[in-house]
Amino acid sequence: MIARDDVVTFDEVDGYRLVRSYGHVSGSASRPRNRLRSTFRSLGMLIGLSSTEFLSDAEQLRNEALDGLRRRADAMGANAVIGLQFFVSEGSDGSCQVVAFGRAVAVSKDRR
Repeated sequence: MIARDDVVTFDEVDGYRLVRSYGHVSGSASRPRNRLRSTFRSLGMLIGLSSTEFLSDAEQLRNEALDGLRRRADAMGANAVIGLQFFVSEGSDGSCQVVAFGRAVAVSKDRR
């Protein structure tokens, strides 16, 4: 599978040349609303506690979306993903979805 370091936000990577582009690729992850967790999170924010649990949820969704993106790019034959971007949306019911997308490519070390 494509290594985490081989997924970048850049459109090109210094020291590497683009060999082939496989097209756009994406991965997504979502969570339904959990009323109990939302209530405790809101109470914690009300009394001034940091919402580290919220951040860990967001980080977990981000990682799941990236894993899906890497699996799809790998299945296409790519060894890297460039131009990585994220789209995050929250539903009216409190659910959350994270989509990671970029361009699956094959790159090789530039010998110049």
